[in-house]
Amino acid sequence: MENIFIFGQNQSRKQAMRNFITFGERIRFLREEAHLTLREVAGSINIDSSLLAKVERNERQPTKQLIKEISTYFKVSEKELLSEFLSDQIAYKILDEEAGLDILKIAEEKVSYLKTLRNE
Repeated sequence: MENIFIFGQNQSRKQAMRNFITFGERIRFLREEAHLTLREVAGSINIDSSLLAKVERNERQPTKQLIKEISTYFKVSEKELLSEFLSDQIAYKILDEEAGLDILKIAEEKVSYLKTLRNE
């Protein structure tokens, strides 16, 4: 597989692609890579297949519990899936804002500040 240079790291094209897909697309990718149907996965994690389909299409937001169940089912990191989901939420919120990258920089500073308050 061809290697490409992204964000200061050498990554395979497949790894780089994963960095730019949505949470729902990642779930669909995992399911299809395992050659499973919506019904099979949904039944295994005790949800309706229509709900899973909506999550895959980014029409419904998963709960933290659902993210945990999906991560366990596919044997992927729960932290990684949660990060992907939260990064989608942030991206969608600032997508139409004119100062998108500036907002991210300010938010990063606020997170650092809020962490110091928690540790006091």
